[in-house]
Amino acid sequence: MLDESRAAMASYLDVPVDELVFLPNATTAINVVLRSLRYSAGDVILHLSTLYGAIGKLIEYLHESSEVDGANVAVEYPVDDDLLVSNFQAKIHSVRREGGKVRIAVFDTVSSMPGVRVPWERLVEVCKAEGVLSMVDGAHSVGQIKLGLAKVQPDFFTSNCHKWLFVPRACAFFYVPKRNQHLIRTSLPTSHGFQPLSRGSGNDKDIMNPMMVPSDGASKKSNFEILFQFVATMDSSPYLCIEEALKFREEVCGGEERIMKHCVDLSNAAGKLAAEILRTEVMENGDKTLTRCSFVNVKLPLTIGDGDGKIPELDASTVVVWLVASLAKETDTYAPCFLHAGSFWTRLSGQIYLELDDYARGARALARLCDRAKKREYLQERPRL
Repeated sequence: MLDESRAAMASYLDVPVDELVFLPNATTAINVVLRSLRYSAGDVILHLSTLYGAIGKLIEYLHESSEVDGANVAVEYPVDDDLLVSNFQAKIHSVRREGGKVRIAVFDTVSSMPGVRVPWERLVEVCKAEGVLSMVDGAHSVGQIKLGLAKVQPDFFTSNCHKWLFVPRACAFFYVPKRNQHLIRTSLPTSHGFQPLSRGSGNDKDIMNPMMVPSDGASKKSNFEILFQFVATMDSSPYLCIEEALKFREEVCGGEERIMKHCVDLSNAAGKLAAEILRTEVMENGDKTLTRCSFVNVKLPLTIGDGDGKIPELDASTVVVWLVASLAKETDTYAPCFLHAGSFWTRLSGQIYLELDDYARGARALARLCDRAKKREYLQERPRL
């Protein structure tokens, strides 16, 4: 059944089945890649400043435990794609001039917060030109945007199927072209699929393997596939839902083109409506590329500063937590709020089960909460998510 799910996912993505396996989530896949590489002094992991927090902490851990360091490309939205790509390439050159070497770059297809479309295909091309490995964090991509992995050919790619493909948690695919599979030595945790290198001189250990995999190398599966076939005891049932999810999308929802167009159109309309209610603006660049996905970011009517009606800088993070917690507690509505470039924002998602009235209700609730925040009501109780 697992092989059938992998085949269905590979067919959907138009990639060879022996280049794709399942993992619980994108964070695990990126851990597998970054922990698999061997680093030397001067090696650098490049990333954008909008990197997902868990991956940022992974890079910090690797800095503690090895000789690698992280390098950050500052991104302040709204920024045009050309400038982002140019700054990304310039940072690679800057690291090189300083005697370092960018081993691998990690970047999103669609970033989390802000929720914007990243020109990831162009960043992959830069990596190829500069001799840098590309680890694409597509956590929010499969089912939301077209990927074209066979054409773009990133070095490593992962995406959560439980976010936009309508598969139960926890399920993600991990794509590694054959040319790079030798770099992935182990799963996390290391399990029965691991195949130790020969120690020579008759010192190889015969380790019991309960998986029915021939020890003589006669398996039709690649080492990469075997590595992730069984990774400790876990619930792999979400992996087995891929075929039904794809069937639902095609037969009930009308297919990929229809789903993606509907969600993008809905999120854009929702962003415009929310901005009108909040009397603010939608985050967008001059190229109009940030909203070419099912996310839209709307500025909240709050200002950081001193004086009546403003939020003291030291309280800004507290206000973000209070807004999200209060919205959920009081209205049964969830919309992430965050700080970016000195302003408060909220992120809206276009989904097949939502209508414009849902966004209007949420925007009005946020407007009321922002008015209460200006009166510093958030100081009256400790916010909890």
